[in-house]
Amino acid sequence: QVQLVESGGRLMQAGGSLRLSCAASGRTFSDYGMGWFRQAPGSERDFVAAFSRNGYNTYYADSVKGRFTISRDDAKNTVYLQMNSLKPEDTAVYYCATHSTGNYYYTPSYDYWGQGTQVTVSS
Repeated sequence: QVQLVESGGRLMQAGGSLRLSCAASGRTFSDYGMGWFRQAPGSERDFVAAFSRNGYNTYYADSVKGRFTISRDDAKNTVYLQMNSLKPEDTAVYYCATHSTGNYYYTPSYDYWGQGTQVTVSS
């Protein structure tokens, strides 16, 4: 059974920086790609960032490119999302997920999901 636990979300001021963590257990972490998604109230869950199984390729939504960075620590079975220059429109629940197959940008390509962590950015 795969378990993903996100942490690090909190209330932030616009322009600030925040790092989210996602701790994984139940599978060999380095064998899979990982992604971050976010969901604002009343909206669908949107892709934020991902890295490929081998870790060589990273993918970002246009809305976060240049501000957010995804990374991982295989020794800790943890993936991170460093978020800089936060904007009010970044407010959402952030989820990490394990990539199963297919396009990294698409929600159905991921099989296991965490419970999410709330990020709120005030102006």
